Amino acid sequence: MEKSWQKNAIALAGLLQACNLVEQLAKTGYLKTDEFEVLIKSLFEQNPDSVESVYGGLHNLATGFELLVELLDNPRAQQNADLLRYVLGILHLQKKLSKRTEVLNIIGSRLDKATTQIEHFGFTHDNVIANIAEIYSDTISKFQYRIQVTGEYAYLQQERVANQIRALLLAAIRSATLWRQCGGKRWHLLFYRSQLAEVTKDLAKQSKQLH
Repeated sequence: MEKSWQKNAIALAGLLQACNLVEQLAKTGYLKTDEFEVLIKSLFEQNPDSVESVYGGLHNLATGFELLVELLDNPRAQQNADLLRYVLGILHLQKKLSKRTEVLNIIGSRLDKATTQIEHFGFTHDNVIANIAEIYSDTISKFQYRIQVTGEYAYLQQERVANQIRALLLAAIRSATLWRQCGGKRWHLLFYRSQLAEVTKDLAKQSKQLH
């Protein structure tokens, strides 16, 4: 069971890291480019050797582990309200998406096509991010439930920021899918919070040592 909690924690850290960047972008117009690249790359890791290899190793999830520990220890903390809202919203959307095979197929085939573009421009080029954002807009954005991103109007109106946010939301859904594939359940977050927190603290230490 310990190994299973580890996999759960890694995927959740990826989800939190993505949601945290959405919050940062919406409120400040700024994001950590290295963390952003890790999450965009995770969208194209379709047959990973392990859960951590989706993110290129534990060291790339240091922020995610810290956020997960904080959220598990203080779920009602006011400063985490938006982050928690995004996380729960993504888990809800991912569950809806998992039942829509045709939409999953569209996302998969369009991400496959985007790999050619990545070979030319790299993972975080504006053209690539605009393409990923369009995939999100054409699929997930059509669902009845939508994530309401709150932040500074001036930033949210910028096309580049809007595209980065949509690309991150798709990456967050990728992490939520991974979490479910590792046996993650919503009720685990309520009833096994202490076990998950303990494992996450160990992973946070490991990720710092590897940095």
